[in-house]
Formats: sequence, C-alpha cells, structure tokens
Amino acid sequence: MSDVIAVLNAGSSSIKFSLFVLRDDQAELLVRGQAEGIYTSPRFNAKDRQGTIISEKSWPEGTKLGHDGALDHLFAYVRSEFTGYRLLGVGHRVVHGGLEYTQPVRLNPEVLAKLEKLIPLVPLHQPHNLAPIKLLLERRPELPQVACFDTSFHRTNPYIAQLYALPLEYAEAGVMRYGFHGLSYAYIASVLPKFDTTAASGRTLVLHLGNGASICAMENCRSMTSTMGFSGVEGLPMGTRSGALDPGIMLYLMDGLGMDARAIEKLIYTQSGLLGISGISSDMRTLLASEEPRARLAIDLFLYRVRREMGSLVAALGGVDAIVFTGGIGENAAPIRERVCRDAAWFGVELDAGANAQGGPCISSAGSRVRAWVIQTNEELMIARHTRRVLR
Repeated sequence: MSDVIAVLNAGSSSIKFSLFVLRDDQAELLVRGQAEGIYTSPRFNAKDRQGTIISEKSWPEGTKLGHDGALDHLFAYVRSEFTGYRLLGVGHRVVHGGLEYTQPVRLNPEVLAKLEKLIPLVPLHQPHNLAPIKLLLERRPELPQVACFDTSFHRTNPYIAQLYALPLEYAEAGVMRYGFHGLSYAYIASVLPKFDTTAASGRTLVLHLGNGASICAMENCRSMTSTMGFSGVEGLPMGTRSGALDPGIMLYLMDGLGMDARAIEKLIYTQSGLLGISGISSDMRTLLASEEPRARLAIDLFLYRVRREMGSLVAALGGVDAIVFTGGIGENAAPIRERVCRDAAWFGVELDAGANAQGGPCISSAGSRVRAWVIQTNEELMIARHTRRVLR
C-alpha cells in the first residue's frame, strides 16, 4: 500500500485538492481537482496527472453544499477510488501565519485559535483557508494536518524592509509588511538552481503574475522584499484588487463619500484592478483579445506599475542577475512578458522574441546581461513537500 498526502486550498466558494503519492524522497502528483460553486451551483471534477478528467459530478442549481459537504464528497471520492493508498496527512494552504509562524506547522486546536486571530488581517482569505481545518479537527482528529503559509517565505526580509513608518508600537502589535505568494516563491527558489545557478546564488526578481500579482526580490534564493505588504491588496494592480493606494483615498472615501469599511473592502478587493479599469473583465486573456480602449488602458496601467515596481526592487537589491515569470499570466501571456522585458531593457534584459513566443524556459538572448526565464510554479507540490517534512 502506497502512502499519499492530500493538499487542500480552500477559497470562499471552492476547495481545490491534490493527492501526492510518496515514493522514496519524492512526492508525485496522483490526482487533482476541485469542488467549485459550493454555495450556489456545486460542481466537482478530478483529473489525472496528464490532465484528463476522470470524475465529474454536479448538483442542482441553488444547492448549498458548503465547505463541509464539499469536503465530505471529496473524502468519499478518495476512499472509493484510491483503495490502494494510505492517507498520511493533509497539507493546507493558509495565507497568513503572522509573525509567529515562520515555518509550516502541525495543526491542533491551539494553533487553529491563533490563526483565527489573524482573520482581520486577511478577511477574504483566512476564514476560508481555516474552514476545512476546523472541520477535519472535529471529524477526524486522528488525521495529521499541516498548515503551510504564504507569509513564511518572506520572514527572511531584513527588519527594515518589514517596517512601515508608523510609531513602533504598531509594528509590535503586528502592523508590518508580511508579503504573500510565498509558497509560489518558495517553489521557484527550490528549482531555480536547475535553470540558472548564477541567478540562484545572485539577485533575482520573480514576477508572480496572475489574478493575484506580486513581485519578490530574492538574493541567494531568499526573499529580501516584495511588492505586497500588510495585506494581499498592496502592490501591483491585480484581477479585481486595486494594488497600492494613497491612504488619503481611504479617508476621502469615508469622510467625503460616506463609505463604510465593508464598502471600501469590497471596492479595493473585488471591484478594482483590471476589472475596475477596463469595465470588461478581470481576465488578462479577455483584455488582450479586446479592441476596447479601456481594455488597453487596463493592460497599460498594469504594465506601468510592473515597470515601476521592478525599478524599486532592483534598487533595493542593488542590481539584478535574472528575472523569472510565473503564475497564470506570467507563464502563458507572451505579449505581457514581451512588454515587461522591453521595459526592463534599461537594467540589462534583452528579449529573444522567438523563445518568448514558444514559452521559454529561457526567453532572453544569448548576449543578455540579465537573463529572463519562464518557470511554471507548483504551490501544491510545495505544500506536499512541507507536509511530508513536518510529519516526519
């Protein structure tokens, strides 16, 4: 009987899952899938490692399956279809670990209670990340669970890079720059030496561009700073998130327009970014295919902010040896990569247009002083590796 680790990534209306079989010192993908629309129109699918759908199920419109029902179906599916495997434990993506959890941690009610106190810092993510953890602690207390945090990778940032210019007592109360997308960056750091040893031992900008977007400045594969800070809304414009805003805007929205905290939260998290500027879509693919002027404006603003943030991070590192594209946009949108590389010509990136059109992995010319790469991220595999190490 082979051992497997389950990986769960729970959102507000979905639970993504993966099963990894453990062979020697490797974790290999066995199956992945998701339950989505779990409060409105639930749908479930599972795919094998080649991406072929091997199971599907849907529920009637209006069914409220919820996280508990989705989790029940998922575990029933695993038990019935994978009888030759033994589940060793479950690894969870948890967005925020605060200042205390700088490494993955074995979960118990005490750890869960501490993570629940961080909900006000990431109200749109943390409660949903924790929902299946709480359910499994109640229903399967004997099943080992491990939390893997998006903030942990950035705890190597120098203290000065974590501070805001507020009175220090606020920093002591947790108002710090945390950084996110850490599981993605950790995976890139783990495989970068296979692609570029100079970049791995030197200074690299990793651009995680997707519906959520950020850039991480690494030195020797360690995070030194990133565009995200206290929350997952800071930094670059994203699919529906605004990115960095002048705090004075918040005061104006409250005092001048009479908006309360919840209305502002909805505005900056779900109504802004590419969607807000374009008025069309939060999906970069849709915008690239559109001839509408507002679609082009949204793309131009996104790229302008990427250019500005790259300049800031190159300055923070004191130079750069390589840039890496990852995430849904970074891995798949060649026109976006082309424009970013053109904008990065001033610090030494020279694009190979043919290699970029083919998706890389190296998309810079042979003579480029700063190399450019496209590397597919794998947060689920990173969680499986972390979980195996903790359980050992």
